[in-house]
Amino acid sequence: MLFHGQFTMNKKKQQQRRPADNYQLPPKAERARQAAASVAEFKPRPQLPGLRVVWACIGLGALCAGMVLVLWLPSRSLVEDLRSRGVTVAATVTDVDTKPRYVKVRFIQGSERGTAVELSEIAGMLPDAHAGESMLVTYDPTNPSRILAHDWVMNPPANLPTYGTAALAAFFLLGAVAVTLRRRWILRTWPPDFAAPDPTRPQEPGSESLPLSKP
Repeated sequence: MLFHGQFTMNKKKQQQRRPADNYQLPPKAERARQAAASVAEFKPRPQLPGLRVVWACIGLGALCAGMVLVLWLPSRSLVEDLRSRGVTVAATVTDVDTKPRYVKVRFIQGSERGTAVELSEIAGMLPDAHAGESMLVTYDPTNPSRILAHDWVMNPPANLPTYGTAALAAFFLLGAVAVTLRRRWILRTWPPDFAAPDPTRPQEPGSESLPLSKP
């Protein structure tokens, strides 16, 4: 009877044992395992672009935009004025120099005949001319010093300095937008409260890190 009772008890214990595939870790061990897995899968946060970079891009973009206006508006205004009320006459190139750069002409027709003036620039550019050549010029009768080659009045040259400066302005302003969007994406994906410390850098005293387990 004693042997039969022992055999029955052992049989019940074997029946009460759970299969190996249904084994579950204790709650504390399971939490530690999940924390370790989350840390193993955690990707370090990329370096956050500083606000100084954003403001620097905005400042450089605004500076370039201002330079575009300085280069474009005066020449555009001069061309429009000469088209509306300019006087076209023949002139002779009397002097050309590059240091400083200028082209000097003398009127050989009209009421200003014999007057020598320097051609106005368009964004720092002057026509290719040589001393002794003749050319048609258009000038403002109220101010003969406002004068351009007639070809440039009818068909202004490509304003390359303005185009280049405008491209730089667009580059810096778009860069500011891109850096701002990247900052927002990093802060949204890696909130500061959950940012893990960089393993390549020693942790500073007093800084907080992501706890591996619940205290």
